[in-house]
Amino acid sequence: MHALFEYANKLISDTETGFIRYAYHQINWKNRLIGLIGPRGVGKTTLVLQYIKNNLDIRQTLYVTVEDFYFAKNRLTDLADTFVKSGGTYLFIDEIHKYPDWSKELKLIYDYHKDLNVVFTGSSVLDIKKGSSDLSRRALVYTMQGLSFREYLALFHQIKVPKFSLEDILNLKVDVPQIPHPLPLFSDYLKKGYYPFSLEDDFDLRLQQVVNQTLETDIPVYAEMNVATGRKLKQLLAIVAESAPFKPNMSKIADMLNISRNNIADYLLYMEEAGMVAQLRAETGGVRGLGKVNKVYLDNTNLVYNLAKENQNKGNVRETFFLNQLRVSHQLTTSNVADFKINTIDFEVGGKNKGLKQIKTAANGFVVKDDIEKGYLNTIPLWHFGLMY
Repeated sequence: MHALFEYANKLISDTETGFIRYAYHQINWKNRLIGLIGPRGVGKTTLVLQYIKNNLDIRQTLYVTVEDFYFAKNRLTDLADTFVKSGGTYLFIDEIHKYPDWSKELKLIYDYHKDLNVVFTGSSVLDIKKGSSDLSRRALVYTMQGLSFREYLALFHQIKVPKFSLEDILNLKVDVPQIPHPLPLFSDYLKKGYYPFSLEDDFDLRLQQVVNQTLETDIPVYAEMNVATGRKLKQLLAIVAESAPFKPNMSKIADMLNISRNNIADYLLYMEEAGMVAQLRAETGGVRGLGKVNKVYLDNTNLVYNLAKENQNKGNVRETFFLNQLRVSHQLTTSNVADFKINTIDFEVGGKNKGLKQIKTAANGFVVKDDIEKGYLNTIPLWHFGLMY
């Protein structure tokens, strides 16, 4: 265990705390069992290391990753027993989905060690959601996504901008004198500002590796797919990248991929949960809540620029950004008169020449325009919606 402490303390010591993600302040760190999940590369490990460094006594705290060779011969329950007997109070477990039967062992740890706080992270959202059923009533599980435009400004350019609510934005209360000309920065964010690791070299290659790892390992392992089926996921993602946003025609896609149409919806759901695509659903009301999928997008604009290459569609980029940023705090559905709907508000997203035609019949409608710096009346700049978290 000495080697585990030595490795953890080095990581904690080397962790920068100048920039902290939005999820840090949303988590109830007092809960005894906390899960932090989200797609690969969004900064989960850094966030938990920052919390340790800022708040905890490292003599009573241990951070481990289940990829460590220690776990080739040792169980999590044994580690927890030894750690508690040595006076440990906080145990952080990274990439827990790679550990067999992790949820059962966490349940045992939770029940046996009343004075131990456990925080676990996982990149395979599917596995975590599947295992979390064993931990119901015990674990608080939080989902974290990539950088907002606001966070990008702070991390990449050291420009600190306050958060604005949707009500603030719609009432034209956004005022950020720190960035008199935001559009060039916004354009850069759309291409390479969503993932914190884009600060490093070879961002495009690193993002491709995230995509490949997700489609070739995370989803196939979860869904018990063979290698050939895993390749179908990459083909399906390519179709989404070239066509998004599109209304999925299951029969047509099934013919293109030479697979059963009954599998397409499952594959898209797997990719949605893994942070590769986003699906916009119809609002049905009642106990069913959200209805059938109306449009499929790539999950974020960085994926659009990375996967679509020369086939990026400006309208697709705008809608992808809008959906991605607002889903953190709001539930978006399809609109009968515009692109999106949030409760009773309709949103039409377009370029600076977009008119009011689509929303003229909406009781409460707004036009969201790219390529403008300031809003007026019911016209809102697209970049404003990147300041919400």
